[in-house]
Amino acid sequence: MTNLYTTEGLKQLNELQRAKEANRAFGAWNAAVFQEGALSTKLKELIAVASGTATGCAYCLHLHTKAAVKAGATKDEIAEAAFVASALKAGSVFAHSANSLRTYDEEEGETLYAKQYFKKTGELAKLAPEAFRTFVQFSEEATKEGVLTVKEKELIAVAIAHITACSYCIDIHTTAAKRVGVTKEELAEAIFVASALNAGSAYAHSINAFQTIE
Repeated sequence: MTNLYTTEGLKQLNELQRAKEANRAFGAWNAAVFQEGALSTKLKELIAVASGTATGCAYCLHLHTKAAVKAGATKDEIAEAAFVASALKAGSVFAHSANSLRTYDEEEGETLYAKQYFKKTGELAKLAPEAFRTFVQFSEEATKEGVLTVKEKELIAVAIAHITACSYCIDIHTTAAKRVGVTKEELAEAIFVASALNAGSAYAHSINAFQTIE
């Protein structure tokens, strides 16, 4: 059986040169995203590692974990970044329970996302009390100050919220990020890292397409 995930397979990314201009534009964009700016290269790579865990891209994790370590990231920092991503992935599902519960209760309204709907998630505390309690505990633990600051973790959280496309999470964590001093420039750079990794997952998995053709 062919191993679908090998570092050797990364060589097949050269096949994307077949779409020369698109490949060139992607490379230029990716390089711009990871330039040091309002955010350090190290933090951008930690956001990238967290994003890679969120997209489930083994190729991305391989490349960006190496880049993060090269930029000075420690195993403890990488672990905390991964847990923020995990909490946000779980949080996206948790937050969207508001929509399921509203539908179940046949609540009226054409608007699918409204800020006030998030309050509906509070019903889970009665419906599944132990799961609710431990989820909240996990989420709070993952995003509290550790080897990474709360500011760094909130930047990671905003990035992952964009990958999961959770409007509630974006609102909650952008508000929290602003509260701890994140600037618009920092926010923008974190979002672009998430965007690049989301696109990069599709880009990297072209490897599997070309393996299938062969």
